[in-house]
Amino acid sequence: MVEFDSADEANTELLQKLKHLDVRVESAERKDGGLCQNGCWKSLKWKATLNHIGLLVSLSLYCGVGGLIFRQLERPAEVERLQYLKNVVKTKRENFINVIINNTDVNNLDQLLKFELAKYEEAVQEAAEGGLLIEAEQDFPEPYERWSILQAVFFSSTVLTTIGYGNIVPVTIGGRAFCICFALIGIPFTLTVIADWGRLFATAVSVLGRHMPKTPKVTNFIGRTWFYALSAVLFLCVYLAIGAGLLLLWEDDWTFFDGFYFCFITMTTIGFGDLVPKKPNYMLLCTLYILIGLALTSTIIELVRRQYATSWAKLQELSGPMAETLRRLGETAGTGLDYTALQKVLTVSMPKWNMSRKDPNNADIAALEAITNAILKEVKEAQNNKPKVLQIVIYESSV
Repeated sequence: MVEFDSADEANTELLQKLKHLDVRVESAERKDGGLCQNGCWKSLKWKATLNHIGLLVSLSLYCGVGGLIFRQLERPAEVERLQYLKNVVKTKRENFINVIINNTDVNNLDQLLKFELAKYEEAVQEAAEGGLLIEAEQDFPEPYERWSILQAVFFSSTVLTTIGYGNIVPVTIGGRAFCICFALIGIPFTLTVIADWGRLFATAVSVLGRHMPKTPKVTNFIGRTWFYALSAVLFLCVYLAIGAGLLLLWEDDWTFFDGFYFCFITMTTIGFGDLVPKKPNYMLLCTLYILIGLALTSTIIELVRRQYATSWAKLQELSGPMAETLRRLGETAGTGLDYTALQKVLTVSMPKWNMSRKDPNNADIAALEAITNAILKEVKEAQNNKPKVLQIVIYESSV
C-alpha cells in the first residue's frame, strides 16, 4: 500500500477512499490466493502424472532405438576404417625397420631414414587421431568402442537435445541421412518433453513457495519473486555440483571444476566438445541426468527471464491514458495534492486485477471505477477553482 501525506485538508477524504480501496484490493488478492492454494493439490490427477512419465519414457525409447540404428549403420564402417589404419601403420613401421636393417648403402642411409620416418610418423598421427593406441605389441588396439550400444544411445541423446559435442559423428551416407530424419522428428519431441517437465518443475516450485511457513528477512530487500529466482539459480548450481561429483567417480583425469564446467556447458546446450565423458559404463545414467537437467535448466532460465520482464513492466507501469492525464494534472496542480503519489496508487493497484479478463458484474471492479471517476472529477473541479498565479522573475545583470 502506498503511503503519502496530504498537503491540503480538502484532500483528506480522497486519501481515505484510496487507502480503503487498496485494503479491499489486497484482501481480495489474499482470498483468491488462498483458494488457489487449497485447490492446487486437488487438481493433480494420476492421469496427468502418468502423462509426464509417459512422455519421458517415450523419449527414452525413441533415443534408445535411434542409438541402436546408428550403431548398425556406423559400426561396420568404423571397424573397416580402424582396420585400414592398423594396416597402414604396420606397413610403414615394417618399411622403416627394413630400411635400417637391410640397407648397405651408408651414403643414402640418412636420406632414406628421414623419408621413411616421415611416412611412419604421418601414419602414426593419422591412426592416433582415428582412435587407435600406438602399441605395436598389442596390435594397435582401440581404447574404447566409439559406436558401442551405450555410446550410440548417448550420441542420439546429444542429437535430440541439440548439444552436439562433435567427438562422434556419422560418416556414412546412410548414417547421415538417418540423422537428418531422426533429428527432424526427435528434436520437436524432445522440446515438448522438456517443456512439459519444465512446467511440472515450475508448478512444484510455485506450490512449495506458497506453502512455505514464512519467508526469510532477505525478501524485504530484494523482493519475494527475486528471492525465488535466486533460490532457483542456487538449486541449479547444486544440481550441477552433484553431476560434477558423479563424474569424478568415473573420470580419473577430471577435476571437480572440469565436471562442473562440463555439466554447465551441457545443460545450456552450448556443447563445445572440449570435455566429453569417455567411460561407456555410465552413459545411460549421464543421458538421463542430461534430459532432466535440461528441463530443470530451461525452467530456471524461464523464471529468471520472467522476473526480468516483470521488473521491466513495473518500470513502465506509469503509462496509459489515465496515467498521462494524471501526469498533466500534476504539472499544473501547484502545491495541493501530491498527484505523483495519487498516480502511483491508481497505476499500481489497478493492474493487480488483470483488467483484460475482468467480470463486469464484479462489485469491487465497479467500486474501483466509480472511485477513480470521482477522484478525477474532484481533481478537475479543484483545479478550476484555484486562482492562477503569475510569477515574475527579475534577473539582475551588469548591462
